[in-house]
Amino acid sequence: MQEIAWQISLVLMALVGFGFTFVALKSGRRCEDYTPLQKKAYRLRLKLFWLLALVFGPSMIYTLIKLPYDATFAKSNADARPPQVISATGYQWYWKLSGTEIEAGRLVEFRVTSADVNHGFGIYNTDMKIVAQVQAMPGYTNTLQHTFDKAGTYKIMCLEYCGTVHHAMVAELNVVAPEGRNKI
Repeated sequence: MQEIAWQISLVLMALVGFGFTFVALKSGRRCEDYTPLQKKAYRLRLKLFWLLALVFGPSMIYTLIKLPYDATFAKSNADARPPQVISATGYQWYWKLSGTEIEAGRLVEFRVTSADVNHGFGIYNTDMKIVAQVQAMPGYTNTLQHTFDKAGTYKIMCLEYCGTVHHAMVAELNVVAPEGRNKI
């Protein structure tokens, strides 16, 4: 599915690029009733357009070449094992998790839903800085993938006001160092 979206995006970007080129080429036709000041401004705009096109065009093309998701790159940088899966369901006013212990350095896939109202599933590190978040909605499961770099206790807090006890909707994840390693 991602490959099809990538191809459609390339076609649409090419069409937009052709459109800009067409307009730039057709804008070279001038009416003779321009004042000298308007002609000077027009020439300046035209030079600026081509300068920007020549500077940013190649950089955009280079970036587009690097955009497709490369599964081999992701696997070489992440653990080759399948992700650890944790199901998370939000209730007024608590989280129900299928597991709370996670191995640092291993990809974790959170499957997040809600049993009642919308909740925000936010994961905070030991310094209480948000590291990942996703929406928890009734009747729908969102997937969040994250690799925890450091061992420690991470908090899951609700990011969307869900009622009077919203402030107490907190759960904890214990991220442990992988076996055979003392520290990450």
